[in-house]
Amino acid sequence: MTSPRPAPAPRTTAPERGGGSVMALLVIASCQLMVVLDITIVNIALPHIQTSLGFSTTDLSWVVSAYTLTFGGLLLLGGRTGDILGRRRVFVCGVLLFVVGSMAAGLAQSAGELLAARAFQGAGAAVASPTALALISTTFTEGPERNRAFGVFASVSAAGGALGLMAGGVIVEWLDWRWVFFVNVPIGLLIVLAAPRWIAESPRRPGTFDIAGALTATAGMVLLVYGFIRAAQDGWRDALTIASFALAIVVLALCSRVERRSRQPVIPLHLFADRNRRGTYAMMLSLAAAMFGMFFFLSLFVQNVLGFSPLKAGFAFLPVSAIIVTGARTTARLLPRFGPKPFMVTGAVLTTAGLVWLTRVDVHSTYAGSLLGPMLVFGLGMGLQFVSITVTALSGVPARESGAASGLLNTHQQVGGSLGLSLLTTVFGTAAGEEAARQAPLFLARATPDEKLRFAQSGRLPAPYADAVLTSGATTAFAVAAVFTAVAALIALFVIRIRTADIERLNGRGSGTQRG
Repeated sequence: MTSPRPAPAPRTTAPERGGGSVMALLVIASCQLMVVLDITIVNIALPHIQTSLGFSTTDLSWVVSAYTLTFGGLLLLGGRTGDILGRRRVFVCGVLLFVVGSMAAGLAQSAGELLAARAFQGAGAAVASPTALALISTTFTEGPERNRAFGVFASVSAAGGALGLMAGGVIVEWLDWRWVFFVNVPIGLLIVLAAPRWIAESPRRPGTFDIAGALTATAGMVLLVYGFIRAAQDGWRDALTIASFALAIVVLALCSRVERRSRQPVIPLHLFADRNRRGTYAMMLSLAAAMFGMFFFLSLFVQNVLGFSPLKAGFAFLPVSAIIVTGARTTARLLPRFGPKPFMVTGAVLTTAGLVWLTRVDVHSTYAGSLLGPMLVFGLGMGLQFVSITVTALSGVPARESGAASGLLNTHQQVGGSLGLSLLTTVFGTAAGEEAARQAPLFLARATPDEKLRFAQSGRLPAPYADAVLTSGATTAFAVAAVFTAVAALIALFVIRIRTADIERLNGRGSGTQRG
């Protein structure tokens, strides 16, 4: 029943209680940690998921990609939804969707059910994550206060991948692979209960939803990723591989046409008018492609070649988390003094150096002697970059567009990770196949009749021959990932231009607007 009197205006200020801003940041950061952590928490559980639900080795990568593709593909629509309907309201709805998807994933009884649940999780993350970042822009004053908030947000975003690997190891070792999904349920429900208490609602804004743009963008990326994964299994000349790439081009071209004609496109093209913002988006795309691949293949290497248990493998990534957080916090403190560019350049160079160093591992490598050093160098580089990229991408964006701008940044991270992982999987498969062709004759020359029979039936080489195959594929993937981060370094060096006004804004003395 509708009252004839006007409804009271919604509250647009935070609850007036001590530490309100701290609690708001805690709620927002907890959500971001949950959705980012879920990208990698399944990596260490993948062998157990494969055995339980009957995945093939190639199709197993879809457990990661089903989440990241829907996450990245629907992020812009999620950010736009928050701008129009109210960010806190949409934030809570996104977390609830994520909780439902997590419960369904934990209860899945088949490969298809798990992939559907992972896609549902990704949809929830796509609604919650850009809204969370936009809430920082509208909750904290631009300048040092917002820089510190961005520092916390970027720290959990950067460290979430490594923390996910660690948490996955603990859960798989002590409980069961299904609990890597169930653990999200109580955390998500606590966020839902805390958000109305500590986070102010933003006013609704007029606008429309560009469903066609979001769906064509997501479909085009799914086809592109499928093409890469298909190529890894069946080769570049396979008819379905070629058809997938061709259809991806058509669908993405259609998406471009839809966006150019839309009055309120889900991809706000005018945000690319600023040179620095274009550069940061391209850097995020390249860095995420390298980071997703590094964590994926390194988690396989430490378990299958070094023989680490899931728990030990998870804790092997703890130093990476610590160094990422340290780098991010240091950057947040020094950013107003030096500006973001030095941290972008230095960080990209360090991540490249770490990946090049990882290409030198072999079947005789040890964790302390061969892996820890390059992992720490890589992690420090990522910590230096995430804060500076986030601040630069969102600096001076009007409040009404902060959801769209944050959605674009997150989209480049998730899309970059999805495409990068699929491309590196193709590189891995090609290099591993060539190495397997070299190792098979060596094995057959020494194998017993029973071993030859098992090999003929399964097509799988036993250790140490299989270790050599995996190592060859992983090191080749690391080399290509280093090319991605080298591109990011070139962008930081030659594209990013920081002006005096940008430094003043970081210190809270700017006008709060940015010229395109």
